[in-house]
Amino acid sequence: MKKPEMKVEAIKNGTVIDHIAANKSLHVLKILNLPNGDTNVTIAMNVSSHAAKRKDIVKIENRELDSSELDQISLIAPDATINIIRDYDVVAKDKVHFMKELNSIIKCSNPKCITNTKEPINSKFYLLKTSPILLRCHYCERLIGAEELDKQF
Repeated sequence: MKKPEMKVEAIKNGTVIDHIAANKSLHVLKILNLPNGDTNVTIAMNVSSHAAKRKDIVKIENRELDSSELDQISLIAPDATINIIRDYDVVAKDKVHFMKELNSIIKCSNPKCITNTKEPINSKFYLLKTSPILLRCHYCERLIGAEELDKQF
């Protein structure tokens, strides 16, 4: 029996985001403002997985994500695994973690919230639940769930 080939090439340096829920990788790219002219990105969508029925994978060459980007990814892909690659080896592997407080990451959907006025106030949300995700606005107490988050990304 012939050994299966890799569908996607390995990267020398960068980040691999694995275990993204199927068909959510484009949301992740939007959060990371990718692709851009300087960064090579590889996307595998709706691929089979042992842990889940289907998943997406994003490989970003020559870039490691910062904590703010990881916080945002956790909102869209709470089960994602972040792999840091250097010289073709995985040097760090971790799950994304939810922050208890999210500052300036998403917008409140309440048009009357003070964060949506001319006042220079950044949004602030508290994480109430992770599965399914539920956030509460610090200022107006509006609840935001997963469907509403998808609309923002």
